[in-house]
Amino acid sequence: MVRSPSDLPPYFNIAPDAALAALDAPVDTSGFAQIAASCAAGREDLASRGLDGTGRKSLRLFSTWEITKYLIPVAPQHFRRVLKNTPSLPQGRSESEGGAKWFSLDEVLRLRAHFGAEGSKAKEYLPYRPEGLPAKIVAVTNFKGGVGKTSTAAHLAMSAALDGYKVLVIDLDSQGSMTSILGGQVADEWQTVFPLMARHYGARLRDENQRRIDRGEPPLPFDDTLSDAMKLTAQDLIQTTHWPNIDLIGAQLNLYWAEFQIPVWRTGLRQWKLWDALAETLQEDGVLEEYDLVFLDTPPALGYLTINGLAAADILLVPLGASFLEFDSTGRFFDMLHSTFASIEEGENVASRALGREELAFEWDAVRAVVTRYDAAQQGELAALMQSYLGPVLSPHRQDFTALIGQAGEQVSGIYEADYRDFNRDTYVRGREVFDETYAAFKRLLLGCWRRDELAAAEEESADGKA
Repeated sequence: MVRSPSDLPPYFNIAPDAALAALDAPVDTSGFAQIAASCAAGREDLASRGLDGTGRKSLRLFSTWEITKYLIPVAPQHFRRVLKNTPSLPQGRSESEGGAKWFSLDEVLRLRAHFGAEGSKAKEYLPYRPEGLPAKIVAVTNFKGGVGKTSTAAHLAMSAALDGYKVLVIDLDSQGSMTSILGGQVADEWQTVFPLMARHYGARLRDENQRRIDRGEPPLPFDDTLSDAMKLTAQDLIQTTHWPNIDLIGAQLNLYWAEFQIPVWRTGLRQWKLWDALAETLQEDGVLEEYDLVFLDTPPALGYLTINGLAAADILLVPLGASFLEFDSTGRFFDMLHSTFASIEEGENVASRALGREELAFEWDAVRAVVTRYDAAQQGELAALMQSYLGPVLSPHRQDFTALIGQAGEQVSGIYEADYRDFNRDTYVRGREVFDETYAAFKRLLLGCWRRDELAAAEEESADGKA
């Protein structure tokens, strides 16, 4: 039997002359600039979706239905009654006579505070947050790209904000995807975490130079970059977003310069503990008292910025898909984490043991791997196998993929920024359930860590009182 050309696979019978006719001219170095410019123009066009007239993103309004179903645990009738009896509270706005009332998130937060102060103490109007304890730092990390790292971090930050927490997001990835999601504007590396790294190094170099001067030795070079960084604090870098209780330290391409500059600094001053730079500057600047949660979106590589993020974090979340390659890659990532931090500990502790000092030991409150983009019909068996090997390290909650996730991503926004009227109501509710459950799993982890700290602090205070 003779097969017709249409029965053959598409890679047969390709004519070289036809292929040549379809081929572009060779690309030289300047061609990269042209491609980059095209991407930049397209990025501006895509990012402009959801921007207001000033070029900034704006957050949609929330209806009475959403507020009473998802944000403030009260019956709609009681909610309306409280508003009617308390005219000083935000009253919302209607798009038509007798239509549903809509509120800004700022107004929702004011309403939540009112119910928290005046409502039933048996209801959770305000999220749990122990007094006197610092913010929890959460690093969302994996060195494999495409696992949902940035979208997971963004949606957890937005979930926490809707829950009433004050959130700071720090973008450590020079690709700046998180910055785009939150509508951040970053001109250069001086509006990223780079100055905090430089300031931390500069302070240690200044101390070392003072010691050298005291010994009669010449000081090490202290350039203008370090002098400029010494004038900046984290608050100088923090920008507000279209979310009233989410702030941002953004990123852009020049942040990648830190990956080259940090090892140069380390070579110049071997005793500089580069892995402490982010954690210590945030603490020095009072950031951990100003916020409830700090989310770090790390680069998809185990470089110096990622090491800083991981060393600063209290909680590590590692997103991955339920596939062999992602499971294998994530295992290698944990192996690299072990070798990296064990090497830092060993290098530091050789001197510590010799001098009788306390040894360095990294510790995290909790580490969880989280399955994202999950398809139960196709991946159930593999996910169960992964769970059997990883045990409690792998969160039993698996984040399903829904149509709402894809559509929100196309609009350069988070799922919680999507107006439910743009979807079938059932589609919205199902899509929202996926991320509400993801946040609930995270919140259980967060509250457990905070509660453990709270009990430990009370026990320590009790012991001090008896001494």
